[in-house]
Amino acid sequence: MLKLAIIFGLISLVAGALGFTGIAGASGGIAKIIFAIFLVLLLLALAGLFLGFSIAF
Repeated sequence: MLKLAIIFGLISLVAGALGFTGIAGASGGIAKIIFAIFLVLLLLALAGLFLGFSIAF
């Protein structure tokens, strides 16, 4: 999931550099959402690791 967020971030940077502001804004927003989901899942996994319960993804 982090890989997907990085890919969308790179698409946003390239599109912004080439002047495609609509595509850059949209892909930047998608990258932010995917990264937020990644952080939530990471925190849940770490909490499960430290507290001793398992979450099946």
